[in-house]
Amino acid sequence: MYTQDGFKLYALPEEPFQLYGLALADREARKFYRLPESMLAKMPQYDLLGRRSVGGRARFATDSRRVLIRMTLDACREDVNIPLSGSAGADIYLGAGKAASFLGYIAPTAHTEGEITVEKIFIKGPGLETVTVNLPRNDLLLALEIGVEEDARLLKAPAYRTADPIVFYGSSITEGGCASRVGCSYVNLVSRWLDADFWNFGFSGKARGEREFAEYIASLERISAFVYDYDHNAPDVGHLRATHEAFFKIVRAARPALPVVMLSRPDTDKAPEDAAERRQVIRETFERARAAGDRCVWFLDGGAFFGPEGRAECTVDGTHPNALGFMRMARGLYPVLERILYGDGQGA
Repeated sequence: MYTQDGFKLYALPEEPFQLYGLALADREARKFYRLPESMLAKMPQYDLLGRRSVGGRARFATDSRRVLIRMTLDACREDVNIPLSGSAGADIYLGAGKAASFLGYIAPTAHTEGEITVEKIFIKGPGLETVTVNLPRNDLLLALEIGVEEDARLLKAPAYRTADPIVFYGSSITEGGCASRVGCSYVNLVSRWLDADFWNFGFSGKARGEREFAEYIASLERISAFVYDYDHNAPDVGHLRATHEAFFKIVRAARPALPVVMLSRPDTDKAPEDAAERRQVIRETFERARAAGDRCVWFLDGGAFFGPEGRAECTVDGTHPNALGFMRMARGLYPVLERILYGDGQGA
């Protein structure tokens, strides 16, 4: 910690700030990864995407009226479908659960291939509030500093209501493409509403139901629920059929009572026949589990998430949801996860 211009500045990771959703946070090495380096070495196809900080959060509580955020990215590359606020931005929320409120975002103002540092001061109320900083999706985070006023209180944030993380595994949609802000992805939305910790293992074009990744998920120390929806990334229906149930069985063998939610993709209009075949594969995994007596499984038809009206307005490119599409996805998934975490926990 050091002082500057009336702020106490902290370079994360540093107490009392807590980082969530990251397997590696090394300030000296400038590494803020959601996958451990052992997994990156084992599965090189995940190397770049596994080093993204998407799903990572910095949390703390303060009564400071001003909060300073300074972050350094390795670059700020163009993503044709995502504005800078969504591809290279971090956004900030106050409070927890459905009462959480959006404070603002910080992002570069132009694309660059070189390292870039941005800084912004946010103005909040005077009371003690929980602050959550959702870390960027696309470009690699190299450094994060957070400052509060010198005379302000600074405490650890209250624990999540669900402290054991929800694990999400899937495609670029799971990863958050193409949300206008990282906090608008369905993973962030539903986890924030539930006041639950989470891991985002969405990987654009790469998550294909590999046995090694199922084993990695099964090995995680704490999980409250598992949601997977990687059918977009399966090269064809045959690949999905060969991997989907096998993936589930690896996780289930290690965790017999873990709630598992199986989703099919939400964007079904481009190729309805292919989408229907993939949906059936996922449905069959669910039905066989239920027939075998498993009551900790759920199936949700992603094709119903967007609803009958305004479907075209739910995506950027016919595939990736925008803020509206992600909101509808989150509203479809939320009641199921709420029941799992805070209800009777019986599958349906």
